[in-house]
Amino acid sequence: MKIKDLPKVDRPREKLEKYGPDKLSNAELLAVILGKGMKGLNVLELSHKIFRKFSGTSLADANSKELKNFLGLGGAKSCAIVACFELSRRLLKDKKAELILSPKDVWENLIDIRNSKKEHFIVFYLDSRNQKIQREVISVGTLNASLIHPREVFEPAICHSAAQILISHNHPSGDVRPSDDDISVTKRLINAGKILGIEVIDHVVVSQCAYLSLKCENLL
Repeated sequence: MKIKDLPKVDRPREKLEKYGPDKLSNAELLAVILGKGMKGLNVLELSHKIFRKFSGTSLADANSKELKNFLGLGGAKSCAIVACFELSRRLLKDKKAELILSPKDVWENLIDIRNSKKEHFIVFYLDSRNQKIQREVISVGTLNASLIHPREVFEPAICHSAAQILISHNHPSGDVRPSDDDISVTKRLINAGKILGIEVIDHVVVSQCAYLSLKCENLL
């Protein structure tokens, strides 16, 4: 079957344009790079064969000669694959993604505001792997529903293509027990996130020496 005979929703390039690259399998991503198949194989079938031959991470380390000799892949396609992985290595060489996996990670990240005399409401924008995309201060002052509007919280999430968010704020008093307003704001944001398809995974209250997770306390 030729790629053009597949439903549009199953064609790798159209799928990427509509849903984004994270919705494609490895073989589908490779199919987009290759562009077209070869005699007897459409580009998706060719991609699957390449991954069966070069399993695991070996494809990333393959050279153009190895690829060129496989099924008569050809110089253009083999060079495209090699160039793609080399470019990725160069761009990601100095990039270290910060993972936010626990309330303690949040507490450690907020060293700059833990001892502040004012409350800072901060949002961590995360991808689907809990890697931090961005951290933003949404407001400074007493936390209440009138100051924290869902629009201000979720607009950056949409701009950054965040899959989920984690909210946090500091208590200058040192007491990390959440107030009624803390819980109310959290529930309001959770409900807004459900509409947008962006999960609020936790609300962490921090102080200079302590932290508390509303999720761990079953307050979400």
